[in-house]
Amino acid sequence: MRHLATQCALPTWMILGIVVGSVTASAVAADPPQLTATVCAACHGADGNSTDPTVPKLAGMDQEYLLRQLKAFSSGKRRDERMVEILTTVDPDDFVALASYYGQVKPKQGKVTNAELAAKGKVLFDDGNTDTGVPACAGCHQPDGRGNARFPRLAGQHQGYVVKQLAEYRSGRRATDPLMTTVGKRLTEDEAKALAEYIAGL
Repeated sequence: MRHLATQCALPTWMILGIVVGSVTASAVAADPPQLTATVCAACHGADGNSTDPTVPKLAGMDQEYLLRQLKAFSSGKRRDERMVEILTTVDPDDFVALASYYGQVKPKQGKVTNAELAAKGKVLFDDGNTDTGVPACAGCHQPDGRGNARFPRLAGQHQGYVVKQLAEYRSGRRATDPLMTTVGKRLTEDEAKALAEYIAGL
């Protein structure tokens, strides 16, 4: 065992280089790009915690997921008139810095306004609806709603925004994810509102 550890050990100078390099990269990524103040903050907030219930919170979202959405808006694959217009003024080379910044800032929890509705939403989030074929949200978005590179963070998201996105999946306006299109079509409007209420409090 000692022999194996010796073989795997890295020279001190290499370890220091890795540590310093990692710290430097982290510091750079955490530094907000100028675009966040001049372009993004008006809608999403300087720290990614928007106060407009129709605009998503970006704080704490997985960086890979954010980058993929920026590219989708830019290419026209995902439709939103405001975002498409704004991104025509943004250099695609800046997408990585934006995604990295918002992925690292601290998200703020939302506020539940209807506890009874949130309780119904919790059942859907955790278990889905087997009668209508709606899968549990927790299976993809994680039990705590933090999401991952494939599925967005939902925890703390605005109720209004969640309801709007589910409606767009239902109508086919948002067609970037076949699974979510199916979910949107199977959810009732009341179920969508219940889910949104629960998600806001995660």
